[in-house]
Amino acid sequence: MQYRRFGRTELQMPVFSCGGMRYQHSWKDVPGWSIPNDRQKNLEATIRRSLEVGINHIETARGYGSSELQLGRILPKLPREQLVVQTKVSPCEDPKEFRRTFDQSLSNLRLDHVDLLGLHGINTPELLHQSIRPGGCLDVARQLQQQGKVRFIGFSTHAPTDIILRTVETNQFDYINLHWYYINQINWAAIEAATERDMGVFIISPSDKGGMLYQPSPKLVELCAPLSPMVFNDLFCLSHAQVHTLSIGAARPQDFDEHLKALPLLDQTDTVLPLILKRLENEAIARLGETWYKTWHIGLPKPEETPGGMNIRSILWLRNLAIAYDLVDFAQTRYNMLGNASHWFPGNKADRVKSLDLRQCLSQSPHADKIPALLEETHQLLGGKTVQRLSQQ
Repeated sequence: MQYRRFGRTELQMPVFSCGGMRYQHSWKDVPGWSIPNDRQKNLEATIRRSLEVGINHIETARGYGSSELQLGRILPKLPREQLVVQTKVSPCEDPKEFRRTFDQSLSNLRLDHVDLLGLHGINTPELLHQSIRPGGCLDVARQLQQQGKVRFIGFSTHAPTDIILRTVETNQFDYINLHWYYINQINWAAIEAATERDMGVFIISPSDKGGMLYQPSPKLVELCAPLSPMVFNDLFCLSHAQVHTLSIGAARPQDFDEHLKALPLLDQTDTVLPLILKRLENEAIARLGETWYKTWHIGLPKPEETPGGMNIRSILWLRNLAIAYDLVDFAQTRYNMLGNASHWFPGNKADRVKSLDLRQCLSQSPHADKIPALLEETHQLLGGKTVQRLSQQ
């Protein structure tokens, strides 16, 4: 395993982290007695495999159902000084509720402290305010830090880049969990801002939100050869020194294996990546057209600025991926979450585009004249049964 300094925390962080949102028994809180023995054994085998390969950062959240409770059956049996344990608690209006939720997390984990506490999901201005206002959730986290129950404080986010930047620029957090990978590089400015403030940078869900790379399209396999799409994406992310660790949302012990193939190539990214990157770009240009490929994102409105609350940027992004790289399954899954994922993936689908006047909200786009038709086309291509986030299932 390779390790990187996790910003101002000075922790030596493995370049892969063991994310705790897929190996647990349930996405809902359940009594400990109801957890099947085989499901607990799977989690414990996954943690032991993680440590065996040098991944000592165990990351979870109060919102991950039985994850913390199940981890509490194995973590206290392991050498505490060798672990970096992170949990996350969502900000809320009542800081006392935030404290109660953290106390439940610590009780579930059966630890006397966590190394990293993340404010989970600072996705909107309201959640940012609840976090940083005087007497708010961040102040509670600071009290926990003073009491020795938390070592370092960060935040996780699915927010638009401008809100992430506002949060980073408070300079109140030691690290950040955010989305960034080859198919979605929009948050690079936030990573640069975090780097300027010496924050640790943790990439959320690179294999799932990075294109469901555990079941890649044949086209993507072809374009990434001789690497697998998963190894390519790992190397792409880690070739940037500003990125410190990628979450492996392992559901079983063997889920680490493909990622580990990236480790011996980390010092060869200058030679192995350029050809693949050029191939991916050329394919996108050939499928989408060069002008669209380079300018499609310019001047697009936010969902709250759009009639019907449509998430135009995300819809067009998913269309691009479906057409350029045949990532249809991924695009359909994400598209059909729109309208059903609250602030975690905001905005609505394009099912009503024919009845909406988009001229004003698209006035800054060089493609304003053709975007309505593309949105309608995308709905025909990707629309289907409503999809829920894992935590809603």
